[in-house]
Amino acid sequence: MLGIVLLYVGAVLFVNGFMLLGYADAKGAAVMNFLTGLLGLVINIIIIAVNAVGKGDPALYYAAGTGLLFAFTYLYVGAVNMFSLDGRGLGWYCLFVAITALPSSWLAFDSDYRFGIIWLGWAFLWFVYFLLLALKLEIVKFAGYATLVIAVVTAWIPGYLLLAERW
Repeated sequence: MLGIVLLYVGAVLFVNGFMLLGYADAKGAAVMNFLTGLLGLVINIIIIAVNAVGKGDPALYYAAGTGLLFAFTYLYVGAVNMFSLDGRGLGWYCLFVAITALPSSWLAFDSDYRFGIIWLGWAFLWFVYFLLLALKLEIVKFAGYATLVIAVVTAWIPGYLLLAERW
């Protein structure tokens, strides 16, 4: 399931990057954010439910918990964009997630260094969104280009490779 989620995280970040660069409408991009957020929400709730019925493996709760960081991010972005909300609350949420992503990176290095690097990329991007949304720094173009790079390198390519069994 990770490959599926990563592929769509790549897609939504790709759309959001072009939105930040002015090539896509915020309300139009909100649809992809809602779809990706709902996909992540459903998959992670399934993981939690199946795990609760089974052995109650803490690693699966951890995976679902960190997966929900993404789902709620995209649902929040979708709501901010669709309803033209002030994004400062989303920016502070992004700081929370950026900080949470750092130990996630550290832990990932133990099992697969590639995911350790990927988590660092995500921590960086969430921090960029904190600067953009909560602190209102004028870094929209930088955020757009950073989003496109992170979309391709940390989500689209790894997701596709996982699905194609080439990871």
